[in-house]
Amino acid sequence: MGIPAELVKQLREKTGVGFMECKSALEEAKGDVETAIIILRKRGLSASAKKAGRETKEGLIGTYVHHGELGAMVEVNCETDFVARNAEFQNLVKDIAMHIAASDPRFIRREDVTEELLAREREIYKEQARAEGKPENILDKIVEGRVSKFYSETCLLEQPFIRDPDITVKDLIASYVQKIGEHIQVRRFVRYKVGE
Repeated sequence: MGIPAELVKQLREKTGVGFMECKSALEEAKGDVETAIIILRKRGLSASAKKAGRETKEGLIGTYVHHGELGAMVEVNCETDFVARNAEFQNLVKDIAMHIAASDPRFIRREDVTEELLAREREIYKEQARAEGKPENILDKIVEGRVSKFYSETCLLEQPFIRDPDITVKDLIASYVQKIGEHIQVRRFVRYKVGE
């Protein structure tokens, strides 16, 4: 089966893995991108995962201000000063700052959500589902679905990227890890809005 280059490109952008590995995984998955991602993960070929253990002590603080009324500041770390001065890395930091200003995340990653807040959200979702008349035996499944949606709305890395909603911010960063060859992570951010 011939795999179209566009499909290989799509898988590369999602995983940060090289062309030949993506093509091979897509051939094995008979052209299904989601199955190919699982195949790559089983092979341990997620480029960003390989680099995730490395220390990130360099980086940049990026800002974005929209019409003087809305702004964000973010610290994004990488491994070397050389990469921190790289134009591609600087563009990534600007894009993340702009995304934060537009999407208003509350946390960087799902692990940052406190157990207390998560327990409260789960209880709210369960009561909402009951009020909607959902059967008791599927309430837990409904709650888990709503918790996943909560993560995608409030956690920066889980949010759909504003310039390309088909990928998450985490996927965007993984694509830069592949291009640049260093571990990259968002350390902290702050968002401002006039009057808030």
